[in-house]
Amino acid sequence: MSVFHDPDMVALAAAAAGFLLVLALWQGVLVPWASRQRLKELEKRRRGLKQARTATPTRRKPFQFGVTFMRRLTERLNLTGSELAQQAARRLSQAGWRSRDALVIYLFARLVLPFVLGAVALLTSSLGNTEQQTLTNILLLTLPPVVLGAYLPELPLQRAIRLRQERLTKSLPDGLDLLVVCAQAGLSMDAALDRVAREMQDGAPDLADELRLTVLELGFLPERRQALNNLATRTGVLQMESVVNTLMQSEHYGTPLAQSLRVLAAEYRNQRLMKAEEKAARLPAVLTVPMILFILPVLFIVLLGPAIINAIDAFGK
Repeated sequence: MSVFHDPDMVALAAAAAGFLLVLALWQGVLVPWASRQRLKELEKRRRGLKQARTATPTRRKPFQFGVTFMRRLTERLNLTGSELAQQAARRLSQAGWRSRDALVIYLFARLVLPFVLGAVALLTSSLGNTEQQTLTNILLLTLPPVVLGAYLPELPLQRAIRLRQERLTKSLPDGLDLLVVCAQAGLSMDAALDRVAREMQDGAPDLADELRLTVLELGFLPERRQALNNLATRTGVLQMESVVNTLMQSEHYGTPLAQSLRVLAAEYRNQRLMKAEEKAARLPAVLTVPMILFILPVLFIVLLGPAIINAIDAFGK
């Protein structure tokens, strides 16, 4: 009997042909369709998160009018495209202020405050004795307010950056521990960062915000190295730069991520403990001045006061 007339062989060939047809349909139609659907969902989620992150809250009309005026003035003077604006935007992002309005308000304050304070100082000086005022005296009176107005917006910005970097440094070891657990569980870098961001949303919102933004940039930036470098630039924390270098090394060379992150977490915890011990060791020297100024005079009054009063009474008799 010929092989082609064998019913079993014919059924087997038909089954194989059906399997190949289903496989071809799966690879040609269903897999690209599922991939496109997945990309659409990721793009929709990325747009939603980006809009929720960068959207400014609803403001009252007077404040909105003021921001619009500030924006028009800064754009008319071409301040937003300068190198100073780029540096200011980077520092504002380190403080957690990433909206465009924050940059506009900062640039407007740096521009207007010197003139405002200088005008106030000039008006105040003109109210005094105008006969004894000379050009030198007027300059000496108006120059310090002008300089103060130029650097006044830097004070809250520097304080916000310092406080945020302290919060990031404090919460970084816990985030690395969670990242180690996610890496050991078999999650990819993107999934691990997203999981850590969701878990630390309540305890460390600053770190969760940075990690969530990094996950978004990893999804749409052409180079993953650029997204990780942006994480280090946005935070301005030295420890974060080491974490970014470790992530890039693992991404490029395939080195084990969990072991490196575990070592970094232990090192950062030791650094935090050493800083606490340093503050505790510096405490006696810091308390010396308040003790001399406030505690010892009261102690002398309590101890020597009755004896001095008795001596005054004895000599008075």
